[in-house]
Amino acid sequence: MKVSYERVRTYLKDHNVNPSFNRVKIMEYLIDQKNHPTAEQIYKELKKDLPTLSKATIYNSINAFAGAGLVKTIMGEGKEAHYDAVVDPHGHFLCEICQGCYDFDLSNDKFEFAEIEGFIIKDKEVYLRGICKKCLEDN
Repeated sequence: MKVSYERVRTYLKDHNVNPSFNRVKIMEYLIDQKNHPTAEQIYKELKKDLPTLSKATIYNSINAFAGAGLVKTIMGEGKEAHYDAVVDPHGHFLCEICQGCYDFDLSNDKFEFAEIEGFIIKDKEVYLRGICKKCLEDN
């Protein structure tokens, strides 16, 4: 279900992010696609409808979103970063073949985290790497 422009604009304003037209369109894309795109993928896709869009605008917007806690950055091994607008706790699986990034639930008891004495844990992230089901079926 596509999120509305006005809803995204309000979401950004509520999180003290300047809701410029381009920023709203970038966040709209991140929310709607759920495909953990790279900055290059966002640029290529949005450039079709926003011919004046620059890569600098993409990176500046992503940095503003991340600073406001609206986007998570997912780093592949030596690859370009992927971005995720779902900031609730969940894990990521990175496919070594197709470079796809998939979400998985962390609510089961397989992923227990021990507290570290004398430390404050603010975020828990799990990144798994391997070969996704589609790539396994293709080979």
